[in-house]
Amino acid sequence: MGDLTHTRREAVGEGFSLAKMIRSRDLTFEAVRRIGAAIGPGITEARGAEIAQEVLESMGMERLWHRNVVRFGPGTLETFFGDFQPSYVLKADDIFYVDLGVVWDGHEGDAGDTFVVGEDAEMAACAQAARTLWRDVAARWRDEGLSGEGLYRYAGERAAAMGWRLNWEVKGHRVSDFPHAIYKAGALGDFDAPPTTGLWILEIQIAHQTRPIGAFYEDLLIREPPSP
Repeated sequence: MGDLTHTRREAVGEGFSLAKMIRSRDLTFEAVRRIGAAIGPGITEARGAEIAQEVLESMGMERLWHRNVVRFGPGTLETFFGDFQPSYVLKADDIFYVDLGVVWDGHEGDAGDTFVVGEDAEMAACAQAARTLWRDVAARWRDEGLSGEGLYRYAGERAAAMGWRLNWEVKGHRVSDFPHAIYKAGALGDFDAPPTTGLWILEIQIAHQTRPIGAFYEDLLIREPPSP
């Protein structure tokens, strides 16, 4: 029964292509980078969201499959479902993250990264720690075949050892040919089998132990280590 459940949770459509999934992932990360480069001090969070949409339209996106999420300063502690702060103005020393869900050629790209402006060393360390932790956890999946549940247990342990707090509400999810939601897969952190390559997004969100800042990084789990 378990194998059947796993098969259903990893179902794909007839037009699914792993190559197209990887291309969608690459295009979405390119958009994240362009948006991050276009945002700087003096810009409001609302304007940041507008920039995200403008960049995606300029790149010829097919459509969004989830709303653009751009969060500044203390908003970096918020998840996808949290409140926005549209009037917040990015400071000279500040932190922000970008989370995009975009359809390219019928396949879902999902990518997120954290950016720092100015010279705040703890903000820079937080952003880098999210990336480092993501790569560490993904390596455990590639090398040891951990289940989704196992990946997040390990992520929590490693985050604590690194001096950060893992946000346990953020536990990854399915992607596929659009729309993946019809497959009712649930969260990666609740998946009790090794996730199949090219079908799951590993999400990492961490927070500083005392300051109101956090960092977010997400990417597609694929067997070959991703480039960004």
